[in-house]
Amino acid sequence: MANPTRLIDRRRLLLAATAFALVPMVPRHSAQAQEALRIRWPDLIPEGLDYGEIIGDGEKDYKADVWIPEFDENGTALNLELDNKLISMAGYVLPLEVTAEGATNFVLVPFVGACIHVPPPPPNQLVFVTPRNPWGNGNLWDPVLVTGQLSANARRTEVAEVGYQIDDAIVEFFQRN
Repeated sequence: MANPTRLIDRRRLLLAATAFALVPMVPRHSAQAQEALRIRWPDLIPEGLDYGEIIGDGEKDYKADVWIPEFDENGTALNLELDNKLISMAGYVLPLEVTAEGATNFVLVPFVGACIHVPPPPPNQLVFVTPRNPWGNGNLWDPVLVTGQLSANARRTEVAEVGYQIDDAIVEFFQRN
């Protein structure tokens, strides 16, 4: 016959382990995410410019089957008040470099399909992201929340001109509140 004291200890241990497993885990970076300034895509446009003023013309390259956008100074103007600020913003992942673990850098875009199936948004509506850990979760249709220090650092990628950059970014699924 089993020892009743030992049976109770096993039950308690099993219950405690089950209860612990059901407690939601708080990510270790949640304090950083809470301190970050939560911004939206229009915040990347300098004050005084309307979204309609940053959209540029362009032309279709029928041979390559791509749209070649032309942006004026409004489309490339960056909000320097956000330079070097710790921010969080939601968007979609457009992977640039991918390993077996996931995307090691990507462009954060404001809507699904940006830069792939439609003309790219202006540079001041794109963020180059190097995640702290490769991002391989979900798919391109899942919104993400990116947290990190934003740099007003224009650069050209293989898909578009990008106005901002976040290195060592924390990336997680975006959940609407």
